[in-house]
Amino acid sequence: MKTSLLAHATAPEFSNWLDNERTTVLVPVGALEQHGSHLPLGTDSLLATAVSLGVAERTGAKVAQTLNYGYKSQQKSGGGNHLRGTLSLDADNLIGITRDITRSFLHQGVRHVVFLNGHYENYQFLYEGVDLALRELGLSDPAGPSVLLLSYWDYVSESTLATVYPQGFPGWDIEHGGVLETSLMLHLHPELVHMDEAVEHGPALLPRFDRLPVVPERTPHTGALSAPSGSTAQKGRLLFEQTVADLATDLSTELGLER
Repeated sequence: MKTSLLAHATAPEFSNWLDNERTTVLVPVGALEQHGSHLPLGTDSLLATAVSLGVAERTGAKVAQTLNYGYKSQQKSGGGNHLRGTLSLDADNLIGITRDITRSFLHQGVRHVVFLNGHYENYQFLYEGVDLALRELGLSDPAGPSVLLLSYWDYVSESTLATVYPQGFPGWDIEHGGVLETSLMLHLHPELVHMDEAVEHGPALLPRFDRLPVVPERTPHTGALSAPSGSTAQKGRLLFEQTVADLATDLSTELGLER
């Protein structure tokens, strides 16, 4: 199969590829969520897809179609589900979709499935869907078919953070529409970034608890939880290349993939 994208392959090409005992499919998972006044609603999906394609080029894995909708945006990590432009799945829907995708790929003979997450709130529901699918298939041997679950930002190194944030990293809890995502988008999709619309403001100051219904005034008016000032395509390239390289190394080591 010449293409890394399963959506571009034919059924016979996919079937022949399945005869390779080290078959691995990456499933990018994002969301449709507001990302301030300067980034597109599809930022999480675009970044998860780009990282997946970069890893596929280094490992020989294939990339499934992106799951473009995610779990509810939360005020302390995504601004909140009350903001226009954010469309969300309930937990049972995301769990069910993840279970079906996992079950289908493994049932057809894919050896390993990797969910590459780009939306913070998705993680535990992806985990639940994977767990249910493995139980239904009766797969419990760690040496057999498996599923990996990760979020791409967990692969950003301390040295990269020090370069991207020379005055100190403010923390992942307010990195929504901030320097990391903006820099990555400037590198990967500059035509979709509107820096002339970016608003400078301090980091969101949110309580340590969640309150429902949310208090809308606690989210900065931009929807972003920190300002994108200082974002550059050069920083985005560093973030992308370092993250993809380290992630590909991990997957190659864990799953026995060629590099």
